[in-house]
Amino acid sequence: MKQTILVIDVGGTHVKLMISRKKKRKFKSGPKMTPREMVAQIKEELKGWKYEAIAVGFPAPVRDGRIVSEPKHLGKGWVGFDFEKALGKPVRILNDAAMQALGSYHGGRMLFLGLGTGLGSTLVLPHLILPLELGDLPYRDHRIIEDFLGRSGVGELGTKEWQREVAFAVTQLKKSAIADYVVLGGGKAKKLRKLPKGTKLGHNRNAFVGGVRLWQNDPRTGRPKWKIF
Repeated sequence: MKQTILVIDVGGTHVKLMISRKKKRKFKSGPKMTPREMVAQIKEELKGWKYEAIAVGFPAPVRDGRIVSEPKHLGKGWVGFDFEKALGKPVRILNDAAMQALGSYHGGRMLFLGLGTGLGSTLVLPHLILPLELGDLPYRDHRIIEDFLGRSGVGELGTKEWQREVAFAVTQLKKSAIADYVVLGGGKAKKLRKLPKGTKLGHNRNAFVGGVRLWQNDPRTGRPKWKIF
């Protein structure tokens, strides 16, 4: 029997809750939101929803299903927080960009870049997910690339210059990752009038698909279908 998955997409401005592509809710997050505050709000929003397991996309590095460092754009207390105990269901956690990347994947070697509050990044290959932190790469003026491709870059550069910066950076990152194609997701990707060659526009709803795929198991072994490095 197919189980119903609750997908929680945690972002720097909103937390989105989904149990289907159409059935979803959201509430504001922000730089002061703690995990306990988020869980309390989730429980309030989920009254009447039924589900068997939870997939969480989180905006910080995740290793072996655990958050390993505090997020840049939320409050404190996330490292070591027990989501299963707090939410009372089995939970699998993945970096938020990686979850949207998994939902955007259509074979081959795909690089996902999330143009949102910051810069999310993930490389996906058949049955393999490699979350990255490309947003911290050194860039011009002794700053990091996230400063130019993320939300702050739009305000600093202006929309037209930002679009040119994204086109240049995406082309170079595609070459560096030896990617067959790049998917651009995140709220700011909609501002791009022209996509670089070999690039596709993603959609935030793919986070739901990724969350469901995260719970797919290999029927032969019963283990998770997707290996995460």
